[in-house]
Amino acid sequence: MKILTVFTPTYNRKHTLRRTYESLCHQSSNDFDWLIIDDGSSDGTREWVEGLGKKIVFSGISFDWMGRPLMHVDDNHFVLLSFNNISGKPLRIEYIYKPNGGLYTGYNTAYATIKTELCVCIDSDDFMPDDAVEKIVAMWKEKGSDHYCGIEGLDFDIHTNQPIGGYFPDGLKEIYYHELYSKKIHRGDTKQVLRTDLMKQVAPMEGFEGEKNFNPVYMLLQVCDKYPMLVLNDNLCTVDYQIGLDSMSQAILRQYTNSPRSFAKLRLLEMSLQHNTLKDRFRSAIHYVSSCIISRDGNWLKNSNYKAMTLLACPIGLILYLYILYKNRSI
Repeated sequence: MKILTVFTPTYNRKHTLRRTYESLCHQSSNDFDWLIIDDGSSDGTREWVEGLGKKIVFSGISFDWMGRPLMHVDDNHFVLLSFNNISGKPLRIEYIYKPNGGLYTGYNTAYATIKTELCVCIDSDDFMPDDAVEKIVAMWKEKGSDHYCGIEGLDFDIHTNQPIGGYFPDGLKEIYYHELYSKKIHRGDTKQVLRTDLMKQVAPMEGFEGEKNFNPVYMLLQVCDKYPMLVLNDNLCTVDYQIGLDSMSQAILRQYTNSPRSFAKLRLLEMSLQHNTLKDRFRSAIHYVSSCIISRDGNWLKNSNYKAMTLLACPIGLILYLYILYKNRSI
């Protein structure tokens, strides 16, 4: 069995998915599989995938909109071998089509499916440098153990070919994920390679129907609060940020109003993390109050395990709520 699965949730990104595929074909190590979770695309993604190689499995277990496995199999789940790999060995590609539910539901599907020891998400508009898999596998074989939840690597910007937020400090060997930001060790996006067994313990994320913007970091935070990560001060993913309506990062204010119950649930988790500072928890409490106002949650105080902090955050949370409403009117 391979040691790593690269998984890619995608929705109507056939136009960028080819670049992801080509980067995987050029990997110097063949010790990985590729899992594609198609979240209800209508742009011909499935037909494109079917043209990449020869099917060896024609049907598999199906999934509902939230990424939960169902009791039957169908041809929306298949496996093929692509022979374009420069290693000379075929690339195993597993494809799953499911009803549209949002990014986190693709993660749910992935964690229910992956069988390799490690996994990493490479978005459908991003790609891996040629030696990324080789570096991941080499580090894990040398230093990986049950003490760690995975490997923390760098995201590089496609335009500058430089790490987003800079490199990690010299000599940093391991880190808790939250400390990267709470201790201002790093200011930018990073790439996590995670132990699959630990992610299966916190999956699936139970979301809310109609709210598609529940951030899958919800699962990451639970695991990375308990275990440190090995630090790999190198490029594991080149990022091409999309702009306009195709950009998740630029639509964050819309997401606050479209998925308020999801954000409230995430903020409750953030307040409980042992490696978050008091300042981080108070910031999460502010966002929690704002999200509860948007969702009109009458149990907002009852649901919080940090009631005093939540009450103190109310005035600023109200201001944040008004700011979100104002900004959304101008978008």
